[in-house]
Amino acid sequence: MAKQSKATKSSGGDKFTRWLVIGMVTLVVASGAIFSVVGEKSKANESFAILSDFKPGPTVVSTVDEANGAGITFNNGAAKTIDIWEDPQCPVCNTFEQANGEFIDELVRTKKANVVYHVVSFLGNESVAAANAAYCAADEGRYLDFHKAMYLVQPVLENSGFYSTENLIKIGSYAGLTTQSFSDCVTKGSKLDKVKAAYESMTKYNVQGTPTVFFNGKKWERQNNAFLPSEFAAAFEAS
Repeated sequence: MAKQSKATKSSGGDKFTRWLVIGMVTLVVASGAIFSVVGEKSKANESFAILSDFKPGPTVVSTVDEANGAGITFNNGAAKTIDIWEDPQCPVCNTFEQANGEFIDELVRTKKANVVYHVVSFLGNESVAAANAAYCAADEGRYLDFHKAMYLVQPVLENSGFYSTENLIKIGSYAGLTTQSFSDCVTKGSKLDKVKAAYESMTKYNVQGTPTVFFNGKKWERQNNAFLPSEFAAAFEAS
């Protein structure tokens, strides 16, 4: 079982960003780990009702850039690059996704930007499990859909048991991931080496919280507390 201590929350600073102290967090990954945390089924059923009308888009091929913190990379070589750092359990990342997810999805699908997702996991074991599943989805060209579906059903409480192996596979099924290879990848923790590399790269890039965004290597410092789609789009156009 992969073990990871839970990061502490900062009491000050930007209310819309989750900060952590990297030196206080330890990630220990065991190969072949199996995630088996079981959530309350009634709450899970309510959450999955949100996905009843979910329509996955066409598959989109991505690569894993080992030199860039094992980032899940789309359209490598495009003129503009966006690096996005997220933890699957981070509620503020969900806020960011709801505000800007469709715009970013369009940038990827229309090949207007090189978009790199850094799926980090400092909020506990369920972040590790969800990040592993995200890499599994990327292998099958379904990262964008899985990413969107995962945030739609993100639980209110971190490490509540919702991001269990069973539920992550079920999220995948709504996102068009119905293969045995995806199920096996999630169950066996086949991408834990990528998850570990992504987490450890936070120090290299001085990323201290999520969500963090870089446009062409320059950290985005937004002017508003809220994630305004107009501000994000303008920052991209100006990059």
